[in-house]
Amino acid sequence: MTKENIGFIGIGNMGGPVSKNLAAAGYHIVGYDIAGTAERVPEGATVGRNAGDVATRSDIIMMSLPDGNVVQEVTEEIIATNDRRTTTIVDISTSGVAAARAASARCHDSEMEFYDAPVSGGVPGAVAGTISIMFAGSEEAFKRLKPVLETIGKPFLVGSEPGQGQAMKVLNNFLSATSMIATSEAIAFGEAVGLDLQLIVDVLNVSSGRNDATVTKFPTSIIPKTYDRGFTAKLLQKDIDLYRAAQDDAGTQNRVSKEIVEGFREFYNADADADITRIYPFVKDGKL
Repeated sequence: MTKENIGFIGIGNMGGPVSKNLAAAGYHIVGYDIAGTAERVPEGATVGRNAGDVATRSDIIMMSLPDGNVVQEVTEEIIATNDRRTTTIVDISTSGVAAARAASARCHDSEMEFYDAPVSGGVPGAVAGTISIMFAGSEEAFKRLKPVLETIGKPFLVGSEPGQGQAMKVLNNFLSATSMIATSEAIAFGEAVGLDLQLIVDVLNVSSGRNDATVTKFPTSIIPKTYDRGFTAKLLQKDIDLYRAAQDDAGTQNRVSKEIVEGFREFYNADADADITRIYPFVKDGKL
């Protein structure tokens, strides 16, 4: 059976390996990236001239873009393409709840489908095809798109309403940020009273304090001092700011999140391009 043509807009750190995995699975990719496309698209892919051009050549468009403003701008460009072939947009960006709702509404008005399906797992997960995909949409749409999504990771139907995929993603990243900053503070204390760093992590990982920071970030990036998780302070600050905005809209309790957001902002202000794992020496040196 012939597979769909998939347009892919945003072929960066995440979009690059995701589109490559789609191509390896036999999907024909029509790619476009504003930063330069020809050198970024997977081998054998068609190079799109712009988002509108991609829309004329693709059955489905997937987007991996920097933020909600760009998602809405690109969505408008697709909608404005008169001879578009695309009927479905799947946005794997972390664009925020409000942007996903707005883009979905605009597509609905133009007889197109828009699904927010942000991903988690970072660049290593994108390369390995193991990212988790938080899809919001109908069961029918999920079933129809699941073969495509399973090519790039593990999809979950998290809700039926626009923005619920984004809500799942930003709450996940808030928890990831919380575990990172709390674990850094706790382990800095441990080292200050003479405990060995490796021993602390080993004991935590068989105890109730075990979390993603102790399992993944400390062993692979902090203890060896490579600080190469592939996710910057700037990106995480954006995500937790989106969480706080959505939290305010929902009217839920926010005492902890205020502290976490402000703590990370100090780290972000010091070096926006730093890998998030560098927050441990930042905390240990008393800068937070």
